[in-house]
Amino acid sequence: MQLGFENKKKTMWAAGLGAVAILALAFEVIPYFTGSSTEASSSVPPIAAPVTPRSNPRAGAKPTKKARVENLDPTLRLDLLATSEQTIYQGNGRNIFVSQAEDVKIEHPTSSGATDVTKGPAYVVPTAPASPPIPLKFYGFASRMGEPKKIFLKNGEDVFVAGEGEIVDRQYKVIHITPTSVEIQDVVNSGPPQSIPLTQG
Repeated sequence: MQLGFENKKKTMWAAGLGAVAILALAFEVIPYFTGSSTEASSSVPPIAAPVTPRSNPRAGAKPTKKARVENLDPTLRLDLLATSEQTIYQGNGRNIFVSQAEDVKIEHPTSSGATDVTKGPAYVVPTAPASPPIPLKFYGFASRMGEPKKIFLKNGEDVFVAGEGEIVDRQYKVIHITPTSVEIQDVVNSGPPQSIPLTQG
């Protein structure tokens, strides 16, 4: 039968730990029987918890404003109350409860804003050159009753029959025909329509 004493090193460690355990148990149990633990505990002043300064969560932020000591006094200060009651509100006449547009002050110019001092010649609207007179002669009607109006036009020895909207002699357009005249426009030389009266022959 083996009792485990063969390994002397292990046996010595076990004996040492057992002795330490017995001493610790004795240190805890003995004061209960002797009553000195209470006195010992009462004589020892309580250890205050270490106070660590409160760190600011926002690094670099401005320190908070310290509370004023006088504001913490709950005593009613009648003198301050009377002073505040004597304060007269002096506004600028504007009702803060009504939306009003502020007056805009526009400064009047003290001088002319023109930077171009030299004056050039006055601008003259160009006039269109007068178109040459139309050489056609209106000397009669070529249409019957109920038909569109057609007229006889003559340029020298050439005779033309035309209605409104038609071009004569590749240059003259018949604009409007009346019983006494016809309006013809020169489409080559441009210009306003010219009125040609009805002539005989």
